[in-house]
Amino acid sequence: MISPLSVLIPSLAADAAHDAAHRTHAQFRHGVYSVPCETCHVPAGELCLARRAVHPARRDLYRKNQEATTLVPLPVGRAR
Repeated sequence: MISPLSVLIPSLAADAAHDAAHRTHAQFRHGVYSVPCETCHVPAGELCLARRAVHPARRDLYRKNQEATTLVPLPVGRAR
């Protein structure tokens, strides 16, 4: 069970881990960091100017561009 106090007062380690996760996603252009931000005008692969936040316009653009891809194609019956 998570202590209510730890939710209100984040630790320095949790802060550092959260920042590192955002930097890693931006560096490798994962998720919303694969598209440029129209709000703060940063290119793809860069963090938004708001600390530890992604602007809604960037999220919407990512969701709009996201395609349904499958790693393994579904099996289909042979044509007879």
